[in-house]
Amino acid sequence: MPGAAAEEEAGPGHPPLLTLSEVHADIGRYKVLQGVDLDVPAGEVTMLLGRNGVGKTTTLRTVMGLWKLRQGRIGFAGQELGGLGPSAIARAGIGYVPEEMGIFGDLTVEENMRLGARTRHMRQDRLDWLTAAFPALATFWHRPAGTLSGGQKQMLSLARVMVEPRQLYLIDEPTKGLAPAIVSVLVGALRQLKSEGATILMVEQNFAVARALGDHAAVMDDGRTVWAGRMAELAGDAALQDRLMGLHLEARR
Repeated sequence: MPGAAAEEEAGPGHPPLLTLSEVHADIGRYKVLQGVDLDVPAGEVTMLLGRNGVGKTTTLRTVMGLWKLRQGRIGFAGQELGGLGPSAIARAGIGYVPEEMGIFGDLTVEENMRLGARTRHMRQDRLDWLTAAFPALATFWHRPAGTLSGGQKQMLSLARVMVEPRQLYLIDEPTKGLAPAIVSVLVGALRQLKSEGATILMVEQNFAVARALGDHAAVMDDGRTVWAGRMAELAGDAALQDRLMGLHLEARR
């Protein structure tokens, strides 16, 4: 991990596809990110963890160009993202699932899915895979997305960004507030995406989900990265969890 903010570094593995170095970003007069250092290895799942309000969502939004990078560097697949707008960053190969889902309620499920495909053409084999992973999408294919339940909207939000392969997926708290049965469906789909060798950076408060999917973890506090390492190391050390985040995540299975 670049910079000195992290206490630990992830072990050897795949080279980073995304690198944040001393990233600072503001929201209005509030200095939210104050030196985020993060490596996201290619072909692996990195979990971005920490208490509420420490800057995790802001980190994803800054990578996507939704918040302006004030200082530091964001490198992706050999190019600099700083100064690029969200559409240019999306065209570079990054898919984003925001916490608020970003569903167009007046459009049908099919129309929402077509918006996720940059060419508006959906490959049938990939569409078949997604409708198998999320059966509700096929059931409500021609219905307005606004009529879906919260869990079904989250399925659509994930499927829309997965409708074509991306170099990197940024996913913000996909299981927040969902029933266990829906969480299980989402985890199954993300496992399949992971099995394809996808590179994922994911914010997740459900530690059981983070442990099940994550290869690496980075913990944030007060707008900075304070630890990074293997997910298994963090999952197996309740004292480390308590010291980094002030709660025993092990108890949140």
